[in-house]
Amino acid sequence: MLVIDRFEGGYAVIVSGSRNFTVPREQLPQEAAEGDVLIKKDDSFIINKRLTDRKRRQTGDKLRKLIKGDWQ
Repeated sequence: MLVIDRFEGGYAVIVSGSRNFTVPREQLPQEAAEGDVLIKKDDSFIINKRLTDRKRRQTGDKLRKLIKGDWQ
């Protein structure tokens, strides 16, 4: 899974498993944001909205459990 970790200058730091690499910002969709899950297509990337939404929901659920003290 390719996920945007952060932006540094004109680059995005992409996480793939335990590996990080940078990609020029112009290779990403204009609306790309931290946490977006990406699909590589030729020399550019597209956002996988379904996986991005699922990942954000899961992260939100974990955060709510942690705040409530229900984390196991």
